[in-house]
Amino acid sequence: MTTETPWWRDAVIYQVYIRSFADSDGDGIGDLAGLTDRLGYLRDLGVDALWINPWYASPQVDNGYDVADYRAIEPAYGTLADAEKLIDAAHEHGLRVIPDLVPNHLSSQHAWFAEALAAGPGSPERARFVFRPGRGRDGGEPPTNWRSHFGGPAWTRVTSPDGGRSEWYLHLFDPGQPDVDWRHPDVRAEFEEVLRFWFDRGVDGFRVDVAHGLVKDADLPDLPEAGDLTGASHDPGAHPFADRDEVQEIYESWRGIADEYPGARMFVAEAWVPSPERLARYVSPGRLHTAFNFDFLLAPWEPTALREAIDVTTGHLHGVGAPATWVLENHDVVRAPSRYGRRRDGTVDVALGARRARAALLLTTALPGGVYVYQGQELGLPQVSDPADLPDHALRDPTWERSGRTERGRDGCRVPLPWTAEPAGHFGFGPDDGRAPWLPQPDWFGGYAVDVEDGDPSSTLTLARAALARRAALDALGEGPLSWESAPGDEVLAFRRGPGFACVVNLSAAAVPLPAHGEVLLVSTPLDDDGALVPDAAAWLVVD
Repeated sequence: MTTETPWWRDAVIYQVYIRSFADSDGDGIGDLAGLTDRLGYLRDLGVDALWINPWYASPQVDNGYDVADYRAIEPAYGTLADAEKLIDAAHEHGLRVIPDLVPNHLSSQHAWFAEALAAGPGSPERARFVFRPGRGRDGGEPPTNWRSHFGGPAWTRVTSPDGGRSEWYLHLFDPGQPDVDWRHPDVRAEFEEVLRFWFDRGVDGFRVDVAHGLVKDADLPDLPEAGDLTGASHDPGAHPFADRDEVQEIYESWRGIADEYPGARMFVAEAWVPSPERLARYVSPGRLHTAFNFDFLLAPWEPTALREAIDVTTGHLHGVGAPATWVLENHDVVRAPSRYGRRRDGTVDVALGARRARAALLLTTALPGGVYVYQGQELGLPQVSDPADLPDHALRDPTWERSGRTERGRDGCRVPLPWTAEPAGHFGFGPDDGRAPWLPQPDWFGGYAVDVEDGDPSSTLTLARAALARRAALDALGEGPLSWESAPGDEVLAFRRGPGFACVVNLSAAAVPLPAHGEVLLVSTPLDDDGALVPDAAAWLVVD
């Protein structure tokens, strides 16, 4: 599993939302055994590694992003032995394993937080978290005006050991996710030990959740704009809890730990930052290896926006020696066919969005750097958004309750995968006699099932397999330069990669002739009768 170029610089990494991938025991929740049983599918898809959303012991307030024990596996998913079996089996299939790491906050059921509540104000146990007295009469108002990402204030007041009202604690997400204080040496030491615990068991890296948010301004100032959660209203590095410069010292320490291990262990940052210049700081030499490219993910299906995201990202990251990392979907955003199909009036043309998502798949896999594929993206799954398919009472995302039931949250992209067209076993997600999945699957999911798309030459699964196989075989793809053939402002994006390869994406409203070429390698949508590239389609070409 060793190459001249570190594997992570141009890897294709598949994101596994474990609760929704495959249920082996029929309890309605995906698990490690179900994932292990499906490793052959992922190997044949053509991916290089698996990013697995949190598998740690958790009360599941935020589907695992509230960790109670970083050295234990959530019982609904299996055991530590099951995780070790998965790691070994994945390596046998040539797949690397990248678990999620959640360092910004713990679960309110973590032993540390229980100790902090029992110890009371001013105690060493509370110093590991961000506890503060309240403002106003009797301390009844939150210490700052900060807001939670899930809605409502970012502070919750606790009861003191003697039964009275006491301090407030910070939680930038749910009250069940208290933020830790990264200035405390116990916090730093604990997470360094957690890294070693899992590196010793063979994991190949970590995805770092909320990488921008670990360090808070010790003075805890109010925000001029209470809704600014990512630093847009402040000078670079000056926001009280987002993208502060001090976080880089943490990652320099972590990089040193990763470099002690063989096999090119890596980190990928989830860093929501105001600019590409700030993102480049996270992947500068001696820090994290890669970072998600959210500017590209959020760009509309418009040629100028896409080209700008590509140019700006590659320019700033290459300037610090880091590869770009391209992503179209993940567990926090609307799936691409629904996102790209949204009309100005708010309705969604899923057929249009699906064509654009297929073209975007060829675009991203042709770009220099690494690529992430979210589970179900290879099937072309749209968002489950209709309340008839995903009723209010079934919603599990804490955003729903924290927003006063005004925002439905992210459950629509987390619905369990359809493996078979038959409804038995809930489209193959679990055993035939198993419980219903933790989120309901709509009836139309069967049309996107793996066994329906497998072998269908027109399916998105077939296109994805072909693209990843070509990408692995062509020297021009992966790491390397990109040279534009189209001009800025053109409605057709066209670029070359290495010797003999070109990618063309038609974002105009009319079919366009292909440039001179020797062979058409792949198209996202069939060419028209004249051999022209139809609107909202992409082509890979062999060129001189």
